[in-house]
This record gives sequence, C-alpha cells and structure tokens, in this order.
Amino acid sequence: MYKSTESACKAACVSVRVFCHRSLCLSAALCARPPRPKPREVPHISGLPRISYAERMHYVPGLAKPELQQWERGWKDPNHNTSPPPEHMELYRDKPCYIYNQRTNPLEGVRQALWLTKAKLVSGLPDQILSLAEDPANQIKDQDERVQNAIRHARLWDTTESQPSRERFCPSLLYNLLHLCGGLQVTHPALSRRILAYKYILAASWSRGEDLFQIRGQNGLLLNSMTPLPAMAGPEEIQSTAEHVLETFYPISPTIDLQSTNVYQLKNSTGFRDDYPYPHAHTLYVMEAGNTPRLLPEQLRAKMIMFSFGNALARARALYGNECGVLEKPIVVQSVATNGHLFQFVVFQLNTMSLEEDIGVKNLAWVDADQPLYDFARVQPLIKKKVVQIPAGLSGYQPETFKKFLALYLNGAA
Repeated sequence: MYKSTESACKAACVSVRVFCHRSLCLSAALCARPPRPKPREVPHISGLPRISYAERMHYVPGLAKPELQQWERGWKDPNHNTSPPPEHMELYRDKPCYIYNQRTNPLEGVRQALWLTKAKLVSGLPDQILSLAEDPANQIKDQDERVQNAIRHARLWDTTESQPSRERFCPSLLYNLLHLCGGLQVTHPALSRRILAYKYILAASWSRGEDLFQIRGQNGLLLNSMTPLPAMAGPEEIQSTAEHVLETFYPISPTIDLQSTNVYQLKNSTGFRDDYPYPHAHTLYVMEAGNTPRLLPEQLRAKMIMFSFGNALARARALYGNECGVLEKPIVVQSVATNGHLFQFVVFQLNTMSLEEDIGVKNLAWVDADQPLYDFARVQPLIKKKVVQIPAGLSGYQPETFKKFLALYLNGAA
C-alpha cells in the first residue's frame, strides 16, 4: 500500500517537472523571438519620378504611394488650422523667456520663488495683522459657532455621499467663510469698497540676471479694493533688507520646471481696464481643487508668492512705468490658499522693481504655513476593531486659524 502511494507521488512529480520544463521552454522561445524588422525605407532618387498609383485613383500593390501637395482652402478654417514654425511667427525672439503659470510645479518651492522675486522670507504674519486678529471689536458675533456651522455645511450637510469630494467642499467652505467676513460691513463700512473678481488674466514681466521671466494666466479668486493696502514694513526695515543675501541652490538652475519659449510678448497687465474702479489687488484666494494639478504644500506656497508678486508688479508697472527702482510707496498683496482643511497665509510687499541683480533692497514675504482649521469632519465614524477611532461630525476646531483669515480680510478696513 505504501509502495503504490510512493510510486504515484513520484509519477506526479515527474509530470509536474515535465510540464514546468515545457512551460519554461515555451516562454523562453517566445522571449527569444527576434523583433519584427522595421519597414525598409524607399530610396528617393532626385530627378527620377516614382511610378505611383495616383492616376488610377486607388491602391495598387507594387506601385509607390503618391506624394500629394497640401490642398489650400482659400479661407481660414479654425478646425483645420496648422500653425507655422516658431521661427516664422511674428513674436519669435532669439532670447528665450521662462513662463510661470498656474500649472507650474517648481522643484525648490519657496526657495526658488524667493530667488525669482528677489524677496526675503519672514516666518509668521506681520504684527499689524496679528493685532487685528486679537481685537474683540473685529470679531463676528457668535464667531466660533458660525464658523463651525460653515464647516459642517461644506463637509457634512451639503452632500448625500459618505464623504464629499474636495472639488465640492473646498470652494463651498471658502465662500462660506468669505460670506461670514462680509457680514462685518455694518461695523466696517470700508468693506463695501471691495469686489471679488474671478477668471481674470494676469501678465507681468521682469528680468533676473540675464534671463527673462513672465507670470501669466489665471490664478484664483481676487479681492480688489478701491484703496491700496498699507505697508507692513517701515523705511528702516526696508533699507535693512539690502544686507540680506539671497539663498542659492546651485547646481540646480533657478529656471528649472519653468516653461521656456521663444514666442512671447513682454506684457504687463493687471487683467483689468485702466478705468476699473477697484484697481488695487487686496487678497488672492487659491483653492487646491478643480482642474489645476494638486501641489505639495511647499510648491503651493511658492505659487502664492509668485502670483502675489505678479499682481503687485503689474500694478507697479501701471503706476510708475518700467524704469523705476525702489518704490516710494510699497505695494502689498495678500494671499490665502486652502485645500478645505489646511490654510496657507502669505503677505508680499513689493519694495523695489530693480530685480536684475541680487544686491540692493529686497522685497519681503511673510509666510504662515500649514494652519489647520479643524482636525476631522466625517459623515460616518471611522471604526476599527469595534472601536471608534474618529467620531462622526466635526472635531478639533482651531479658532486661531479663522482669526488670521478674518484679520487678512479686514486689513485696510479696520
């Protein structure tokens, strides 16, 4: 009995080995199959026309494919428009220009943005804004409760799904917070001298060393004002920035990840007409949701610095022209970015338009990074091993983050 079982096992093992050996041989044969040869290029003899099937009006084996000339319609068809080579375009330049747009993802993040804008980094928000946040006269009635209801509306109430998408709750939360801030117009009448603009196109050009740079395109929701923002740094602090040494990241080029093009126009435009009643950019709101690619927090803060600088530079070009050094009245532009959970705050002050060299007065950029508005907001609780890890509803509300958001909104009106 035992001998027959042993012999059956040996036979089964032999059959498995033969099958595996055949499978390996088959796979090896398939892998060893030579690649298909590329089609042979037909030689072209100058002065000797080929015999093609053009006259027969159909394909004929053995005859060459006819070389047909491009048919000209005689009118411009936008659906079949072929652009000329870049060298033949009217705006072609020999010197390339590096473009920073909404989809740019700079490798070095904030350090690269500081070098491009010739700016000095200051951690935290300015003292003037922090004092606005702590003043009880600038707070909303039942502020914490109303802000939490705004979060619940965006994350919990405005959905029928188990968890709403970021493309839905991020804009909803931002608009809810702006609506709460706008309710202070009764006590702060200067808030009525502002307006929100969306899908405006910005363009700002400058030189940095031997390279040309340009910021252009749409960049977010912009709060415009009839009056400019006050300067955050005084004359003494501005002059002290001349001793600051810009950080370099050699051997990485400062133009890395920027689009290089030879077809461009050196244009400076705020995106609005000259007679626009709200010419001053106040705060730029960037939402990390929608068609734009999702950026890391470091790259998102770099985007905020670059577009705040672009709005300030375009306004300075309109006021003082292209030939201007240190500004008598610095231009301040704020920026707020959020993904529906974390908030990033940037205040940029343009002190000088002399951006070619690294020496001299620098611009200033205050950055307050990664400020959570809450910890969790879940429609359903997170349960693991019959233990509730994260309860349903809103938890971990951070009131200090909204105070900073409100202080930036009230800056210049309180």
